[in-house]
Amino acid sequence: MSTLDKEAGYSRRPLKLSGFKLLGMAFSTLGIIYSDIGTSPLYVLNGIWSSSGDAPSEEDIVGGISAIVWSLTLLPLLKYVCFALEFGTGEGEGGPFALYMTLFPKRDPTDEQRSLTTYTTMDSKAPREKGRLGKLANVRWPLLVWAIFGTALTLSDGILTPAVSVVSAVEGIAVAQPSVANAIVGISIAFLIFLFGLQPLGTQKIAFFFAPVTATWLALLGATGIYNIVSYPAIWRAYDPSRAILWFVRTGSYDNLAGVLLAITGCEAMFANLGQFNKAAIRISFAGYAYPMLVLAYLGQGARLIQDPTVIANVFYLTIPGPTGGGLYWVMFIFAVLATLIASQAMISGTFSLVHQLIGMNAFPALRIKHTSRLTAGQIYIGALNWLLMIGTIAVVGGFGSSSALTLAYGFAVATVLFVTTTLISLSIPFVKHLPYILGLAFFLFFGFLDGLFWGASLKKVPSAPGFRSVWGVFCKTAFMVFWSWARELEDSFDDSNAEKLSRIITRRALDEKAPLRKPVVNETERVSNDDLHLSHSVEADAEDELSTQGSEHDIPPLYLRAATGGSTVLTRIPVMAIFHRNDAANRGVPHSFVSFLQRYPALPEIVIFLSTRIVGVPHVPEEDRYIVNKVRSLQGFYGVTLRVGYLDSKTPSLPVLLPYLTSMEARSSASPAPVIDALTAAGHNATHFIPSYTVISRRSGWVPWVWVRRILIEEIYGRARVIFPDYVAAPDAMQDDVSRHLSGQLVPKDRSAGRLRYIEVL
Repeated sequence: MSTLDKEAGYSRRPLKLSGFKLLGMAFSTLGIIYSDIGTSPLYVLNGIWSSSGDAPSEEDIVGGISAIVWSLTLLPLLKYVCFALEFGTGEGEGGPFALYMTLFPKRDPTDEQRSLTTYTTMDSKAPREKGRLGKLANVRWPLLVWAIFGTALTLSDGILTPAVSVVSAVEGIAVAQPSVANAIVGISIAFLIFLFGLQPLGTQKIAFFFAPVTATWLALLGATGIYNIVSYPAIWRAYDPSRAILWFVRTGSYDNLAGVLLAITGCEAMFANLGQFNKAAIRISFAGYAYPMLVLAYLGQGARLIQDPTVIANVFYLTIPGPTGGGLYWVMFIFAVLATLIASQAMISGTFSLVHQLIGMNAFPALRIKHTSRLTAGQIYIGALNWLLMIGTIAVVGGFGSSSALTLAYGFAVATVLFVTTTLISLSIPFVKHLPYILGLAFFLFFGFLDGLFWGASLKKVPSAPGFRSVWGVFCKTAFMVFWSWARELEDSFDDSNAEKLSRIITRRALDEKAPLRKPVVNETERVSNDDLHLSHSVEADAEDELSTQGSEHDIPPLYLRAATGGSTVLTRIPVMAIFHRNDAANRGVPHSFVSFLQRYPALPEIVIFLSTRIVGVPHVPEEDRYIVNKVRSLQGFYGVTLRVGYLDSKTPSLPVLLPYLTSMEARSSASPAPVIDALTAAGHNATHFIPSYTVISRRSGWVPWVWVRRILIEEIYGRARVIFPDYVAAPDAMQDDVSRHLSGQLVPKDRSAGRLRYIEVL
């Protein structure tokens, strides 16, 4: 198998299952995705008609139930299950930011080994696409802000959903035992601490327990719905959409739509959790089970409310068959509490997936991510985020206190995410799927109209105190992620504009000599992977490469470091191995740490390895496939190495495994390999890892007030955060006998007037 074939085999793709495995995954989705939308019957009808007011008329009840049923049909079933699930990324991720990623895909890293001697200047953040995608280049930043705004709203759902669901369920105690009403907040917080404490177990283990509970909960909803429908079969008139329209016309209450919106909260979780499962499993579980059970539950509640208007005090608990406080009542209460805990799981898991996407697109600090499943790379746990969500949720429960206050803040976030997703899918239809523009416009007009209705109704709730605090939090999250994206783009731009070619750093001739340099010849690069030690050669003309030589490949002529003043300094070769870890996103040129090393220590290790680490979409990569080794033939002792690891593998190199790759290559490619192999082996006993760490410094030129603001943003906020959340963290236990060093030095942009950042490496 060729290296490229292996690369394709290790890339992450959407999970494809069939038969009983697919049914098993569909069952698992019940425990992660549908408890959110499945617990809406706890509070929807009292969100439309206040528990302290009079019961509505029969026609109003039928109209309200009709609005709920058709909202469930048009948005979760049609928009998300039928359409949105088709617009995940190539890796199977979903959510608003995943849609942005398909519109502006991140460019694959440059071949880091070829780029040691040659490279081209291209924009790594916004590759020049041809065709339809290229037309969106000018609106990349507005769409990025829009996608981040939608993601920030979904992150807010990750806090509000557990709060709303758990408090709504625990309030059932007060219905049967009014004396414990004051303890609802404390009990809710205890349940939330338990829920977030389970997260380190991972999605797969949690779903194993949660799926049967959710399946039973939905079955109980459907069964009680059927029981109540029997008392008033005419409730089936709610399937006539004209009943919903006439209800709004008759009452003239646009605000009621904000209550109907609560019936579809959680539908975004189906899309956001796409990376945790797959679209077939999500479709089977919702269309075949969750949707019919929910419809039966709402129809049953409406039928019972028509027959007994007194249940308006708490529609869910008072429509349970049997006496209040009876056996079935407490069974429903227990499953309601369990289901609301699981409902919170849907948004917690979705939040993990969304933040994972944000980190991958440099829009969020690089938090430590733990993969919890060997089946799919999408099932992850982010510890820092988990505990922040727990603190935020507990604060929300303690601050708002009741489900009615929480739902005011909840609706706006849900409605806005619906609209953000609609706009991004509308763009993806022509620009990603390459379908006619008219289809994208039709999708936007139809679903945008529906989303706009809900958004307008929820917007009226924003001036309230809970709603205002919620929206303010969303804007703060959006501002932070936009700022982080801007700063990371400046950093990547610096890397691009300051990438150094190896031949621009080291020369074989002293630059103050009057003799002309030798005529450049062809530069060759050898590549080896351990697939039967297959060797492949790539040949390219490099007219600027002075490193090529026509002498014996085992002669070690003196090498010179180019000085900034135009002269050169001789470099002494020392019998050690230096491994320079690189953390630049584009893998262009030589690492900055190598340049800094030569500037500080005018000596050159006998063996120099530039190491890139690439995480692929499988849990484990066999040891024989982990290393891709390239040799720079124009300079003896220089190698480019790519360490390819699975998401559950150790991310640090093993020198005893790497050395055979190097010696095998030399044995195959050298006429007299013994001296080179001996040098490799000897240097391998004295290996040093050079791990770069940078301090980011803002450019000082420009308008004085903006220079001051930029310095605060880049140096005091972003720069300090980058130290706390580095992209690359070396595990010291994997470098048992090797020395690990951090370099200090200063790197300045070639064009200070054009650059906005400069680096100073620090100890």
